Amino acid sequence: MYELILFDLDGTLVDTAGDICDTANDVLLELGLAAVDEALARTWIGQGSRELMIRAYAHASGLSETALRAGSGVDCLMDLFTRFHAQRCGKRSTVYPQVRESLAALRDIGVRMAVLTNREMRFARLVLERHELQDYFDPVIAGDTLPAKKPDALPVEYCLREHGVDRNKALLIGDSAVDIATGRNAGIRCWVVPYGYNGGRAVIEDAPDRMIADFSWIVAAMRDSQCGLSNRPKPSKELLSWR
Repeated sequence: MYELILFDLDGTLVDTAGDICDTANDVLLELGLAAVDEALARTWIGQGSRELMIRAYAHASGLSETALRAGSGVDCLMDLFTRFHAQRCGKRSTVYPQVRESLAALRDIGVRMAVLTNREMRFARLVLERHELQDYFDPVIAGDTLPAKKPDALPVEYCLREHGVDRNKALLIGDSAVDIATGRNAGIRCWVVPYGYNGGRAVIEDAPDRMIADFSWIVAAMRDSQCGLSNRPKPSKELLSWR
């Protein structure tokens, strides 16, 4: 059985696209630019707020992303993003189905849990607190916690050391190619959910170790491993993928 499960936040635990898109549009409108469509904004989520705002501003202004990254104007964008997102964070986001029940069940059977996210810590904690999920996770590793973020192995390595868990006893749950690459770089398995944010691409294309329908599959797998059983029916080939 896995002793430690590491969860991505945005697109895995919580659907935060509404909050993030509203904030990006607050910034763009403040600067006299047109708002972007939420469906497009969803394809930009996963690399942190700074990268998202670079893409949103480039799209709305016609400037190149490369030019924006090379200049100093992104700091101004992030100042505005921080101000608006503090008000938006948690307002239009929702916890995905089966998440609350599954986290409680995993805690009850003794599985330790942590969060690995590329968003900034102040917003990661705010999302978790506003949806009353914060008590399940220790630690919460954000994009600005360590010198490197996902897909670098450092966040995983940090959690393994904190909990004293071997990598073969740890599992990463995510929704994107970034999470899959993180698992590979750290030498741990990565299971993914079919919803969430993966740049508009089906995450199955990135060959995760396993695809699960929802969080209840995690609980079933942990309980089956405790009992030495495998009673849960297997889903269709479209849903499950094994490496």
